[in-house]
Amino acid sequence: MPEPTTITLRAAVDWTACQGHGACADLLPEVVSLDEWGYPILQERPVPAEARRRARRAVSECPALAFLLKR
Repeated sequence: MPEPTTITLRAAVDWTACQGHGACADLLPEVVSLDEWGYPILQERPVPAEARRRARRAVSECPALAFLLKR
């Protein structure tokens, strides 16, 4: 079932778990970039509606289970 576009999703990182693999930035470059050590830098904006599928994929494919989505 499609997710309602009225729900705002934001990217988040569990910093104690993140190991700087960069998979989140590969899958969601419009919201996540990487610093010089490979750790994510999150944009201060919601995940665009057209990127929500990739955002959920980034959550499931994070090797450290550190990438999250919050309402």
